[in-house]
Amino acid sequence: MQPLWSPSPERIADTNLTRFMARVNARHGTALRDYPSLHAWSVDRSEAFWSELWEFCAVRAEHPARAVLENGNLMPGAKWFPGARLNFAANLLWRSDSTPALIFNNERGTRREVTFAQLRAEVGLVAAGLRAEGVIAGDRVAGFLPNLPETIIAMLATASIGATWSSCSPDFGVAGVFDRFGQIKPKILFAADGYFYGGKNIQSLPTVAEIAARIPSIQKVIVVSYLNERADLASLPAAEHFAAFGTPGEPTFEQFPFDHPLYILYSSGTTGMPKCIVHGAGGTLIQHLKEHVFHVDLRGGDRIFYFTTCGWMMWNWLVSALAVGATVMLYDGSPFHPDPRVLWRMAEREDIDIFGTSPRFLASCEKEGVRPIDEFKLPALRTLLSTGSPLSSESFQYVYRDVKQDVLLGSISGGTDLVACFAQACPIQPVYAGEIQCRALGMKVEIFDEEGQPLHGQKGELVCTAPFPSMPIGFWNDPDGLKYRSAYYERFPNVWHHGDYAELTARGGVIIYGRSDAVLNPGGVRIGTAEIYAQVDQIDEVLESLAIGQDWQGDVRVVLFVRLRPRLTLTDDLKKKIVTAIRTNATPRHVPAKIIQVSDIPRTISGKMVELAVRNIVHGRPVKNIDALANPEALTYFRDLPELQT
Repeated sequence: MQPLWSPSPERIADTNLTRFMARVNARHGTALRDYPSLHAWSVDRSEAFWSELWEFCAVRAEHPARAVLENGNLMPGAKWFPGARLNFAANLLWRSDSTPALIFNNERGTRREVTFAQLRAEVGLVAAGLRAEGVIAGDRVAGFLPNLPETIIAMLATASIGATWSSCSPDFGVAGVFDRFGQIKPKILFAADGYFYGGKNIQSLPTVAEIAARIPSIQKVIVVSYLNERADLASLPAAEHFAAFGTPGEPTFEQFPFDHPLYILYSSGTTGMPKCIVHGAGGTLIQHLKEHVFHVDLRGGDRIFYFTTCGWMMWNWLVSALAVGATVMLYDGSPFHPDPRVLWRMAEREDIDIFGTSPRFLASCEKEGVRPIDEFKLPALRTLLSTGSPLSSESFQYVYRDVKQDVLLGSISGGTDLVACFAQACPIQPVYAGEIQCRALGMKVEIFDEEGQPLHGQKGELVCTAPFPSMPIGFWNDPDGLKYRSAYYERFPNVWHHGDYAELTARGGVIIYGRSDAVLNPGGVRIGTAEIYAQVDQIDEVLESLAIGQDWQGDVRVVLFVRLRPRLTLTDDLKKKIVTAIRTNATPRHVPAKIIQVSDIPRTISGKMVELAVRNIVHGRPVKNIDALANPEALTYFRDLPELQT
């Protein structure tokens, strides 16, 4: 297979990775010459790698660690950088000049800049307000906010005093927010009066009032006036305007241990109560620095964008780019309003260097005939990132054919569980269609069979067999750690089991075939759903699809649901076209026994299809926590389908 893109010798020589390898060679007497040798060193000499990364990325800490790693043979139980004392916010706010730290755009055409100096001042002001409300280290502060500069200011103010930040996007319903914030009992709630999406003004204050009433720990609500010049707070008895909150003053950064709780993130919550995953400040910081500096090749002064909400871990990942001295680009609104070119226009106008999105966005742009290579000038764009689900080979082809030829397309994969990636982009290696370029540095990623034996060139369970700094501190309200150990370490003892069905390629790349718990098993053969989607995505009439395994006559049969373009119906000819594409480009085992048209496909609020929820509906089982879904009404299309009774 020929690569779709290869970095030039000049580009390779100019990367942070190349400079880091030279540093390691000089200091450790190694002869690292390429990414595979660097990755091998990073996992074989894990402590040396993370120590060198700490210095190379200039982590700011008041006290150094007494060691890099203690209990390094235990998962869980390993302890990183014991004795170190640092502050996460201090590492993101080291600049104080007039360069833009944040540039905000929304679908209404609003644009705002916040300089590094202004950001520091705003963080100091809000932190003073939090202290005045009695917030101390260890308290929880929650955000029910759009992707605004105020959201980042509130988070950094929270981190500066050692409190723990947790956020949901404002499209969550009351029950979904309560299932999350109700568990962690925040003292302060930051919220907005509403948000814009798809040309609509959506009011949030009625939801905020109900949330505040249902969670007695919330002693004050701080409201950002976003829809209106000055929000009406009459429905919120203990509320204050964000613009009037706090007192001016330089931020002070209290110092805490490496594993001091920084964030509480949440599992999707579609199969039960959301798990409250607690991440430490140091682990989050050093992992994000590694990914930004080495895998994305981010520099100070670059402009980095990722389309995300505050309810997805990519928001946390994006904000950490401030630690590199980069400008963080924020967007609020629909990526398809007023048309699917809105984000490309922003990329052109703002000279974005790193552009992050989802496979769904790229596939939709292709189906809508969007050709940025002809329609926009994107000279600054050097890296395009994609995550959230596997990126099909055809979308790889689309990017290099219709977006930009000289660009690093980095399909990346990780998750909320580690607030980072196991498989990453690599600026010094070629890009091959359908393949993530590499295993991330410092991550001992392997593929196991059912018995826990390593596989190469075969599909199996993605695992990590050595500790890494951003393993969660634990789960909230899990004092004995039973839920935490059960989530990741029960399947293979002392090994992190991630739950992805994947393969290591001969080139050292990674292919993700979908979630293990959604793998199809007809006739005892394991099939990743992404293998089917990759073929169906190429059918012009199909906007999106979802595959499940239905228990049938003592076996499992594959059922494919398709959402078609407006005014189209699923004819026998179209079914035949879909079947032919799957059989020709995959295998006969991948061909669905049933193909059924539906009006919509249910997704989580962060945009991921919920295959397990649909499978439960089809089998007459309950779906828990439908408030975690962006469109729960879509589940009705899958209930009691007569086509599935024969």
